Amino acid sequence: MNFVHLKQLVVVTCLVIASNYAFSQAVLPTSNNFDDPTPNGWTESLQGGNFRYAGGQVGESCRLDQTNDNVSVFIGDVSGPVTYYIKGQGSVPSGPDTFNIQESVDGNTWTTMRQLTINDINNTDYVQYTDQPAITSRYIRWHFKRKQSGRNIALDEIEIAEAPPSNEQEITVLFNGNGAPNNTTVVVGNNASSTIRVENVGLADTLNVSDISFSGAAAGDFSISGVSTPFSVLAQSYIDVTLDFSAGANGTRTATMVISNNDFNGDETSYTLDLIGIGGNYATEPAQQPTSLNITNVKSYTMDLEYTSASPAPENYIVLRKKGSTVTEVPADGSTYSPGDWVGGAKVMYVGSGTSFTPKEIIANTQFHFAVFSFNGPNGYENYLTSSPLIGNATTPDGNVQSYYSGIPASNPNLLTLLHQRLAQGYNQIYYSNYASTILRDFVERDTTGGDKVINCVYTNYAYIFSDNFSYDVLSREHTYPHSWMDTWPDDQGVEYSDLHNLFPAHQNSANAVRSNLPLGEVVDTTSTFMEGTYGKDINGLNVYEPRDEHKGDAARAIFYMATRYNGTGGNWGLPDPISFTVDYGQDQALLKKWHYQDPPSNWEIARNDYIESKQGNRNPFIDSIYYACYINFLDMTYIASPGMESPCYVSSVAENNIEQLSIYPNPTAGNFAMSVTLKQHEDATLRISDLAGRMVYERMKYLSAGRNTVLTQNINLAEGIYMVQLIGEKETVTEKLIVK
Repeated sequence: MNFVHLKQLVVVTCLVIASNYAFSQAVLPTSNNFDDPTPNGWTESLQGGNFRYAGGQVGESCRLDQTNDNVSVFIGDVSGPVTYYIKGQGSVPSGPDTFNIQESVDGNTWTTMRQLTINDINNTDYVQYTDQPAITSRYIRWHFKRKQSGRNIALDEIEIAEAPPSNEQEITVLFNGNGAPNNTTVVVGNNASSTIRVENVGLADTLNVSDISFSGAAAGDFSISGVSTPFSVLAQSYIDVTLDFSAGANGTRTATMVISNNDFNGDETSYTLDLIGIGGNYATEPAQQPTSLNITNVKSYTMDLEYTSASPAPENYIVLRKKGSTVTEVPADGSTYSPGDWVGGAKVMYVGSGTSFTPKEIIANTQFHFAVFSFNGPNGYENYLTSSPLIGNATTPDGNVQSYYSGIPASNPNLLTLLHQRLAQGYNQIYYSNYASTILRDFVERDTTGGDKVINCVYTNYAYIFSDNFSYDVLSREHTYPHSWMDTWPDDQGVEYSDLHNLFPAHQNSANAVRSNLPLGEVVDTTSTFMEGTYGKDINGLNVYEPRDEHKGDAARAIFYMATRYNGTGGNWGLPDPISFTVDYGQDQALLKKWHYQDPPSNWEIARNDYIESKQGNRNPFIDSIYYACYINFLDMTYIASPGMESPCYVSSVAENNIEQLSIYPNPTAGNFAMSVTLKQHEDATLRISDLAGRMVYERMKYLSAGRNTVLTQNINLAEGIYMVQLIGEKETVTEKLIVK
């Protein structure tokens, strides 16, 4: 039996339904403290990624650091006062920077309520501001209109109040106890009845509801009971109306409900809600899958996916991915997935209505398979089209060395000078403050279950899980070659301090602070452990820090890079010995080289090297070749002409006819091919491919060991034709013909 409730109105807390059809507007009052997940109706458009300052007015604050960065909110009613806190971050600025607080009726044309120039913004303390939007405004945003200085903006503790009640009648609607702003969608699901609460928040005048009508495809499935129209709602009171749903067929049933009333402001006299009902258990299954999967921009660390929308278009798509084999898994009807969830052995990479995206977790020399499925329905009612998904795959290259080290063989006595010059050439400093917005966001962070993201501490493998936004409250930017080892200590503004090749995420308290500026080593007498990281004494009784095995080679190569990159810039850039007055011993070079040889670069490390080159403009040569380290004494940064027998680089000399065999397969090829190369002794060699006109189309340096080597060549994209493949050694060149058809 349905009842009409007419009561004195009390304060109601409005919650938001979580679904694919969640309300697009924020229900007033609304707030954003930038500590919790982004509230409904709020959007962060931050080019540097969604990340935070740890020291906010309370908790964390939002960081805006580029021109056009903004935070906006779409509100569902007339706004009361808007309060917020702002603080400048970074260097004392000079320049025409401007930061605007704006309002809009439609989200397209903006009016500035307040403009702050760079000189207006306090760089020491958070300052609170209050603005009052116009009664017609439904959008508010905080917009970094122009940034040209080193000053960033920290924005925190935004609160948007309800407009204070007036004597005139004002309508507000709740759906099953949750705020339902005008012109939004609510999910009825397969519930036979729901409650529509019509409130009058005015102080004196009566709200008159003249009609509640339904239109749309399944209008006949919906009706009201328990009250007849017209009806009246006294000031500060409400009436509950029962919304009845009886599905005329299985699947998605949609209609539009309009509550006609005499709202005083006139903007909500036709209060409209779009209704989503479900006949049976699931939404209507889509008719078609998308088509024409196109995978482009394939690099060792990224790729882009694009596909053509199905016709008719579904409400959403879900993309699954596997490494090395075709996706055979299918999503389950009625299950809600987020990027990072698993469907059997396949990982969810994307969920949404778009037809293009850039997947995360791309590493070198790996084949990635994708399957794209159409689906309809809100959370809990999803219906996936599982037959004949759109599939495709792409294989990432095994690094982007190409001719980067051309003319720098390891056997050159001027190796150190040549490497230093090459690594300094084209260097583009990525500021320390932009570490999170570049390599962490673009490459390191991964999606994980529950819609969260995760970044692992490289020393301990601790998994730092966060929701929408990253902040440095647990992890830090660890200098593998410690800051105090740098000849420029304590300067933290130079390029060496922010060099991406040297920075890794690490647990601040349990790894970074424990390691401090100690040398890396192998612990035999443990003082403390945190997961896979260990602190204690080595075989010589010296305090050292031992990272997990998977990171030992990575750490060694980062230290080698720093010593080589900044060697020749003044002072000592080798391995300090002693490190300090309190650490009166140095870093064991032999141990680092052992780690370097035993833990060769992984596909992740190779991809990271390529990513850093794309941003910073230089590479780590010790990732590209294990042999360079053999020829360098990192204690005094001198050249080793003849590596000892313990080194993998040991040879008596490179002989004539060192290249015993070169073969190409398949040949002819449709694209990718491999080479089998057999050498008597290891040496540096260059792989060069030229067309019959003599134009070089590909060149890459290779470091080949004694014996048989398999050299893979992928994503070169050679056109049909005949090519000459040359393997150029130190004393000879071997040529083979390649046919592409």
